[in-house]
Amino acid sequence: MKLGERKQTYEQFKKKGNMGKIGLIIISSLLGAIIALTIHYQLAEPREVIIRETVPAQYTKYSADLLEGARQRHFLSSSPTDFIAAAESVTPAVVNIRTVQSGAVFDFWGNHGAVGSSAGSGVIISPDGYIATNNHVVEEGDKIEVTLNDKRKLEASVVGMDPSTDLALIKVEADDLPFIEFGNSDSLRVGEWVLAVGNPFNLESTVTAGIVSAKGRSIDILDRQDRIESFIQTDAAVNPGNSGGALVNTNGELVGINTAIITKSGRYEGYSFAVPANLVQKVIKDLRDYGLVQRGILGVYIDEMTSDLARRLGLRSVEGVYITRVTPTSGADEAGIRKGDVIVSINGVKTRTLPEMQEQLGRYRPGNNITIEYIRDGKRNKAKVLLKNKSNDTSIVKASEKGVLKDLGFELRDLTRTERRQLNLEGVKVISIFRGSIIARTNMDPGFIITKINEFPVSDVGSLISELKKSQGKVMLEGIYENYAGEYGYSFSLD
Repeated sequence: MKLGERKQTYEQFKKKGNMGKIGLIIISSLLGAIIALTIHYQLAEPREVIIRETVPAQYTKYSADLLEGARQRHFLSSSPTDFIAAAESVTPAVVNIRTVQSGAVFDFWGNHGAVGSSAGSGVIISPDGYIATNNHVVEEGDKIEVTLNDKRKLEASVVGMDPSTDLALIKVEADDLPFIEFGNSDSLRVGEWVLAVGNPFNLESTVTAGIVSAKGRSIDILDRQDRIESFIQTDAAVNPGNSGGALVNTNGELVGINTAIITKSGRYEGYSFAVPANLVQKVIKDLRDYGLVQRGILGVYIDEMTSDLARRLGLRSVEGVYITRVTPTSGADEAGIRKGDVIVSINGVKTRTLPEMQEQLGRYRPGNNITIEYIRDGKRNKAKVLLKNKSNDTSIVKASEKGVLKDLGFELRDLTRTERRQLNLEGVKVISIFRGSIIARTNMDPGFIITKINEFPVSDVGSLISELKKSQGKVMLEGIYENYAGEYGYSFSLD
């Protein structure tokens, strides 16, 4: 072989050798990458990718019985499950409320000072300045100051308070305020996401998230006999200062007013409670329209159902509310409801517990008709019941009217149809007299039936109040006692 040919062959061999090395390097790199990826996926933590699909909200038409701007939601649960839009929409409508209690208190130097102050939250529910909050936030305040989300400070006046539900309505003079629309608290489901918005520890516009833990909770925090406790329980963080703030769903609708927590430390421990929005609507609307709540009375004494009682009655489940007594001439009595019946629903809504029944009744006024489903002797029955007020009639009493009677010191009710027929007269009956009052000093007794005021015939409580408002100086009340002969008269002075 010639020298030139050997040189060419060597060059080709060298070239092939270099290509082999490059190929070996590439193959080694690929194998290394595959091994590295395999080790990574074996050792790395698994990742979960969540895709959220939003469902458009569906609403029914506005109802005349609801507050302006209120919507009733009937789909099963709110969506989406991110909270950004809801927080941004509701935060401007949640305010800080500061109340000051003043009095004749003097320090060492003789200076007059305030007794104390307290703080809470409130929810703007209309653009003209109506604000819903808790009764315990404002009940002892001589001065109420509201701080809006835009830092403006406005003085508020109390429109009305309802200790039975721990709700209150106050108002500031302003226009075009941001407000929260009402949602349907009945559609809330256990496990649904909710947001609590308020001002804990005076921290402005704090938003916390949690889920609905339970519904229809009673925690015995209200000490009134006519209390209504049917709270929404959540695990959204609520602390001092959150009282009166908003509980909203992820659509940004108001589903409750935050009211209380259960705690041993005085701080949040995982249990917070809110008044359901459907009950809030009714109470707030009554306070706005009448100054006090028009509460429909069924006319029964009730007790919780127990397993022993359910077994004795032959019931399949421990649900419903047991009737222990029926008030004579009440709506329940006239509808045929009897002692021993078990109420299981009101207007189609199940009443499994006493708080659930109280919540449902709390939504109706005197004069409303409701359908009661009850069990008697193992059979289900239905009855239509006309709700009445505490005076056992269907009249609506405004705060201004009730104030006249309260100032004098007695409570009245219209005579029932049966009483008018048996006594053959028109009038109003005195059902209670306040100790030390103007009426008490006349020596009048409860049970007195007023037939005339200053010789003007009295047919109902409204006509009596109307005459009282027009009267000056001496007032004479004439009437009878049902079980005593003769007519009686009691006089007092309005000077």
